[in-house]
Amino acid sequence: MISALVVSYGYLAVFLGTLFEGETFLLAAGFAAHRGLLAWPLVVAVAFVGASLGDQLGFLLGRWRGAALIARYPALARRAPRVHAIFERHHVLFILTIRFLYGLRLAGPIVMGSSGLPYLRFALLDMLGAALWAPLIAGAGYLFGVAMEALLGEIRHAEEAALIVILAAAFIVWLWRALRS
Repeated sequence: MISALVVSYGYLAVFLGTLFEGETFLLAAGFAAHRGLLAWPLVVAVAFVGASLGDQLGFLLGRWRGAALIARYPALARRAPRVHAIFERHHVLFILTIRFLYGLRLAGPIVMGSSGLPYLRFALLDMLGAALWAPLIAGAGYLFGVAMEALLGEIRHAEEAALIVILAAAFIVWLWRALRS
């Protein structure tokens, strides 16, 4: 489904997909880049912009209505203490790596926005994190394509060998029957 969206809508799907969670869309886009359907540098650039913009919007939303959002949404309220605890101990590393932590990508920027962290500090560290994340995840999708191609190539060779064995066996059976009669 996501692969079909990426192939059908291309960079728009990559942008909208990375605006929120993003990994699945970006993996599919990296695979599409391997297949020649999308340009890998553009996939990375669009993913960087989408992911950064999504985080900036989350941060600003947290700055504007963070406490109310955390109180209103149980899923966000459950994640907020964990985000705060990690953020207080390792805020620079946390901002750089938030997008790699499953389940915290959406909650993290909102909670950080409500924490009073200066926007410019968040924005710069977040963009640096997005600049690391986009090529890594797109690259994983691309390498998956390389691995699948190699695997399919090996299967193709195995199919050829199996066909030769089947044809040889059929010939031997035919020859044996012909010699018996």
